[in-house]
Amino acid sequence: MTSLNAPSPVLPDPLQQAHLAFIGGGNMASAIVGGLLRQGMSGRQITVVEPYAPQREKLASQWADTGMQLLEAPGPALGAAGLVVWAVKPQTFRDAALAAAPHAAGALHLSVAAGITSQSMAGWLGTQRIVRTMPNTPALVGLGMTGMFARDSVSEADRALAEAVVATTGASVWLPQEADLDAVTALSGSGPAYVFYFLEAMRDAGVSMGLSAETATRLAIGTFVGASHLAQDAIDPPEVLRERVTSKGGTTYAALTALQADGVRDSFMQAIRAAQARATQMGAEFGAS
Repeated sequence: MTSLNAPSPVLPDPLQQAHLAFIGGGNMASAIVGGLLRQGMSGRQITVVEPYAPQREKLASQWADTGMQLLEAPGPALGAAGLVVWAVKPQTFRDAALAAAPHAAGALHLSVAAGITSQSMAGWLGTQRIVRTMPNTPALVGLGMTGMFARDSVSEADRALAEAVVATTGASVWLPQEADLDAVTALSGSGPAYVFYFLEAMRDAGVSMGLSAETATRLAIGTFVGASHLAQDAIDPPEVLRERVTSKGGTTYAALTALQADGVRDSFMQAIRAAQARATQMGAEFGAS
């Protein structure tokens, strides 16, 4: 139950009078819209274009009575949007952009799609006012990490608006060059899957040693959460934190020695570089010719 004395959410200044349109109404769009509504934005300031009828119906039910406009396809209503958020799959981006371009040429455009370059977007949309981002799935619980890049035509006011929108899902960092987004995609964009992969391994190891799957999972998740908070608050880098819990001849030392002998660190780094290479390939594969 909400306390009567609890302060009301304060909508950041860049969002006070803004009208936003979302092309695509999937998980990432839903995370951002949910964050905006929690901060106090009116649903009347938001338009969502979602061609897939079952998903559109789900959104209509989820956000009933908010005043939000849900569309099947881009149309003149997009002309009211000062910012268009692109939350579509890379392989459908081009067709969606060409359909929306006649209605949203005057807007700032923010993309959360992997791989698609801002140059391709500029060609399809007919504007240089583009911010390209790479979020990750913890955005769904307000703990996302997003890399952001702005083209030269993006003003400081545009940046502030884009940053305010992304802030509803967690933290962000601006990047000096667009190519860095491929590294961000590999590191933090795909990163949650790496964490889940290690959680699986820790759970299975726990089960093999006699723990129940429930107990092992709880221990593994709690360890990741605690260690992440410790690293976030620490002044020292991760290697120093690791050394502090690794007594020579102890249990942690035995585990890390085994990992080192199997080349796990090098394999993990190679895997992340493979993700980076794929992100670059996707830009060429689904981008403008």
